[in-house]
Amino acid sequence: MITYSFLQHYWWFLISLLGGILAFLLFIQGGQSLLYSLSKTEDEKRLLVNALGRKWEFTFTTLVTFGGAFFASFPLFYSTSFGGAYWVWMAILFCFIIQAVSYEFQSKPGNVFGAGTYRAFLFINGLLATFLIGVAIATFFTGSDFIVAKGNITNQLAPVISSWGNEWHGLDALFTVRNLTLGIAVFFLSRSLALLFFVNRLNNEVLEARSRKFLWYNAIPFVVFFLIFVIWTLFSEGFAVNQATGVVTMEKYKYFTNLIEMPVVLVLFLLGVVAVLGGVIGTWITPKFKSGIWFAGVGTVVTVCSLLLLVGYNNTSYYPSTNLQSSLTIFNSSSSFFTLKAMSLVSLFIPVVLVYIFIAWRSMEKKRINIQDVNEDEHAY
Repeated sequence: MITYSFLQHYWWFLISLLGGILAFLLFIQGGQSLLYSLSKTEDEKRLLVNALGRKWEFTFTTLVTFGGAFFASFPLFYSTSFGGAYWVWMAILFCFIIQAVSYEFQSKPGNVFGAGTYRAFLFINGLLATFLIGVAIATFFTGSDFIVAKGNITNQLAPVISSWGNEWHGLDALFTVRNLTLGIAVFFLSRSLALLFFVNRLNNEVLEARSRKFLWYNAIPFVVFFLIFVIWTLFSEGFAVNQATGVVTMEKYKYFTNLIEMPVVLVLFLLGVVAVLGGVIGTWITPKFKSGIWFAGVGTVVTVCSLLLLVGYNNTSYYPSTNLQSSLTIFNSSSSFFTLKAMSLVSLFIPVVLVYIFIAWRSMEKKRINIQDVNEDEHAY
């Protein structure tokens, strides 16, 4: 028999998986942040833009799906975060809006702003979106300043359950150093994945050689900042939840304890990290090796999924508050049993969607792209 607890854990797993897929697809944003440094000529810029432009909808769609899944399965998180920390989420959404506008209009007839303006928008999207998403996710480990009072729902004058504790409304996350380390790590990860993608997909020896060279400059900072965040997190206090009472307390080495007590998550985390490093190192040391994006991509999905499982499982608050008893868990913030059960039936179609994405991806990538392909494409960006 399916229990309420099982459904809550099931939906947190799906959200964690979507978060891992989103982290991988951020290679598109990472590639956009490399437009000016990696390319030296107009043809090279057009080649990079069109290689990335074939995929930009995947990231946007996954971000929307991630947010929609959160809203449907854990609505209290959605109302608390999006209703309280709205400045950081508005900034992220704005970055993705200008990305969509840039791809759609930069090559349109009568473009009075010029391609350079829209490419600058793509660069902004690549720089800020990746960093801000990393900072926002880091608050799952460090906590935010909000108050949840479910009793307010009966107040006819002000039926507001959640309220933010300061006037920064999410931008306060930028003042926490540990949050910044994950933001920087995600930024350099997205660039590293983009360089692996270029090595795999571009039929251009100059850009391929340059991508392999730039990989050093981006993968090393990623590893450094990622290790700082992970070590800092594993050996800091975490937000533990008493299973019987629901009371939240600070527990020393909570996330390290979670890793040890959930060996499957530990193994997945280690395998994910090894896969990412294997994809990067293999591309460095073997000139003919071009499949690094797939090793690092799968590793990114698994690693990020594992990190999110750490904050949702094993009696842990996935969205902690500095006001401890306002912290959100998969138990006190989820939809009803009926809603989760109904949505779970719909979720069975997810493999069909994934197969469709795989087929669509393969159909667009039958061969490696070069500038001649771009010039001959009537729908080129």
